[in-house]
Amino acid sequence: MNLTHTLATTSRVLRQLRHDPRTIALLLLIPAVMITLLRYVFDASPQTFDSIGASLLGVFPLITMFLVTSIATLRERTSGTLERLLSLPIGKADIIAGYALAFGLLAIVQSALATALSLWLLDLDVTGSPWLLLLVALLDALLGTALGLFVSAFAASEFQAVQFMPAVIFPQLLLCGLFTPRARMQPLLEGLSDVLPMSYAVDAMNQVLRHGDMTAVFVRDAVIVGGCALLVLTLGAATLRRRTT
Repeated sequence: MNLTHTLATTSRVLRQLRHDPRTIALLLLIPAVMITLLRYVFDASPQTFDSIGASLLGVFPLITMFLVTSIATLRERTSGTLERLLSLPIGKADIIAGYALAFGLLAIVQSALATALSLWLLDLDVTGSPWLLLLVALLDALLGTALGLFVSAFAASEFQAVQFMPAVIFPQLLLCGLFTPRARMQPLLEGLSDVLPMSYAVDAMNQVLRHGDMTAVFVRDAVIVGGCALLVLTLGAATLRRRTT
């Protein structure tokens, strides 16, 4: 990897996003809006919001980053920008790292905004440190970015990129333990949930919700989520190829 090439790619992606206010609004505001909506859906039962709000604080950024990253990267492909980059003396890892860093910076802002809103305006009650909550939200957003970069390699249009969401995101959402504890699931589904990264993201959020200190389980979960993001980014670099017509 070449740091100069990576930073140049990051700068170019950020300049393009600066001229796309709708995408920036989607990235930064939608998770905050969804968390706010959830808070008032359970207005008569704040305990319910406390029990699931922390988990969804990680789920919403993952979903929005997946959607925006996959569509934005695919747009780069279909416009020929990625094709031109691949014809230059720049490594695939530099390109993927540049995209990941650009969207990762936005993920930091997104996660900080949603976490601050939940804790200080919506009165989300967690036992652990707000910084740990922010860390998991950020890791989830980075995982969504990595998944979006990866699936964009297999889509031929923006519509196909959106179609990957039911295949990549929805199964994880159903099996992550958000709706029922994973130990209560059918054994086959429980085993499948054990290999899905969103399960560990929800577990990490629950650790912050219930424990005042950083636990060994929290560290394990955070490492798994971060490791999955790095693995998917590596796979994304491996599948990145020049397309000729």
